[in-house]
Amino acid sequence: MKKGKLSETIRKFIMIVIGAAIAGYALEAVLIPNNVIDGGVTGISIMGAHLFGIPLGVLLFILNIPFVYIGYKQVGRTFALMSSVGIAALSIATVLLHDVETILGPSDPLLIVLSGGILLGVGIGIVLRNGGALDGTEVLAVLLSRKVPFSVGDIILFINAFIFLGASFIFGLESALYSALTYYIAKNVIDIIQVGLEKSKEVRVVSAKSEEIGDAIQARLGRGVTYTKGRGGFSNEPTEVLYCVINRMEETKLVSIIKDIDDGAFVVISDVSEVRGGNFKKRDIH
Repeated sequence: MKKGKLSETIRKFIMIVIGAAIAGYALEAVLIPNNVIDGGVTGISIMGAHLFGIPLGVLLFILNIPFVYIGYKQVGRTFALMSSVGIAALSIATVLLHDVETILGPSDPLLIVLSGGILLGVGIGIVLRNGGALDGTEVLAVLLSRKVPFSVGDIILFINAFIFLGASFIFGLESALYSALTYYIAKNVIDIIQVGLEKSKEVRVVSAKSEEIGDAIQARLGRGVTYTKGRGGFSNEPTEVLYCVINRMEETKLVSIIKDIDDGAFVVISDVSEVRGGNFKKRDIH
């Protein structure tokens, strides 16, 4: 067990370094030479490097130290260690790749945004998927969300709005808008890397024909179902609640199955960030 855990930890370290290197390449070969920045601490570091001539890698490392400490206190030692590896690797990557040839010129702004956003998103996504982080903004947002009535996403958006506003004064409004678009693309790529293309959804169905619906789901979708006992709040009558997990491509077919059997069934479908264990693997229905 210890040997297996050690090899898994080493694998994660390697993947974090690879992800950081990809992100560093996106910054040095695509974005920074064209005055396009990322959000968060990385964006602040890029602006600081431009204004004061301090190497980007140095600023990235120094500015992220407080957030690594916060992460250690709030999330744990493992997260802080993984994040330290990621931040150190990104800092070194930006130094080593500083003189790398720029692959796109200023005449291709949309290609810069698209390729830079995808590369950055892939790199950050790999790091996050393996338990690390390259930017302390999210750690700060989690901490602030406990003190103020705003979600983590709202706080990150608010922080980045000020960063991109600052970028408009340093690099110009056009570059700031391209930076915001790059951030949006990177964020969506990160989501795909973290949860995969087949994002899972959980389904709850309350119906007098729950078993018939469940049988149809198992026969036509190949998905397992679970039944739990419930009681109607208004009718006070016992009922069965059907629960199953599907991927997003199966949602339309599942809704069609339910509608065919009980058009008046109460259905709740919501996103699931991660599915592990159980019998989620789809059974062959052909």
